[in-house]
Amino acid sequence: MMFLQEGHAGGPPNIGEMVLHHTADAWTIELPFGIEWHLPRWEPIHLGPLSLDISPTKHVVFLFVVVLLVLVTLKIAARGVARAQAEGRAPRGFANMMESIVLFVRNDIAIANIGHEMGPKYAPLIISFFFFILYGNLLGLIPYGSSVTGNLAVTATLAFISFLAIEIGGMIKLGAKGYLGTIFMHVPGIHGPGAVALAIGMAPIEVLGKLVKPFALAVRLFGNMTAGHFVILSLFGIIFLFGNLAGWNWAIGGVTTALVVGILALELIVALLQAYVFALLSAVFIGTMQHEH
Repeated sequence: MMFLQEGHAGGPPNIGEMVLHHTADAWTIELPFGIEWHLPRWEPIHLGPLSLDISPTKHVVFLFVVVLLVLVTLKIAARGVARAQAEGRAPRGFANMMESIVLFVRNDIAIANIGHEMGPKYAPLIISFFFFILYGNLLGLIPYGSSVTGNLAVTATLAFISFLAIEIGGMIKLGAKGYLGTIFMHVPGIHGPGAVALAIGMAPIEVLGKLVKPFALAVRLFGNMTAGHFVILSLFGIIFLFGNLAGWNWAIGGVTTALVVGILALELIVALLQAYVFALLSAVFIGTMQHEH
C-alpha cells in the first residue's frame, strides 16, 4: 500500500506522490490483500497524424460500474413500484425510497425549472445526471474505490451533454430567428445603426456566456470531488509523516483519524450536494433557453 511506503532512500513518505497515486487515473486497479489488476493495453488507433489510445483505465472501469449500478438499482426500484401498484398499495422499502428521490428530481428540479410543458421530456436526462454523478461520487469514498467524477474528462463530457441539451433544445423551441436572438440581442428602445452596433458588439459576449455554463459545470464538479480526496489523503499522510515522533504517535493518529472521519462524513453530504447542484443548474440552463424572449 502506498500509505506505508517510504520515500526515496528510506526517507519519510512522499505525501504528494501518495495523493496523486490514489486520485489520478491509472492502468492498474488496487484490490484487497495487495492484489493489483493490470488492465489490458491495446495498440493505439492511428487517425492520420493523431493517435487514439482506447485501452481501458481505472476510471473507465469504474465508469461502467457506475452505469451498471444506476441501471440495476433503478430497475429494481421500478419493479418494486410496479408490483406495489398492481397490488393496489404504496411501495415500501427500497422502492419507496427510490421513488421519492426520482419524483423529487422530476418535479422539484426538472419540471420546476424547465416548465410543465417541456419539463417531463427533459426529466429522464436530469434524473440520469443526478444518479450517475451521485454514484460516481460515492464510489470514490469506499475502500479500493475510485471517483470517476474526479476526472475532468468525465465531468467535461457530462457538461457537454448538458450543453447540447441546452442549445439544441433552444433551437427547436425558439426556432432559427428566436435562437439567433439569444446571440444578437435587441434592447427595447434602441433602433437603427445603434441597435445593429450593439447587437454585433454584444454577440461575442453572448457566445462566451453560452460556453461558460458547461465550463462551470465541469470544473465545479471536478474541483469539489478532487479537493475532498486531496484533503482526506493528505490528513492520512500526516499519520505516517509524524507517526515516528516518540510519545506523540497515538495522539497524532487519534486526532488525524477523527478529522478524517469528520471530513468523510462531510464528503457524503458533498457527494449528494454536487449531484443535486449539477442536475439543478442543468435544468435551470435548459429552462432559461426554453423561455428566452
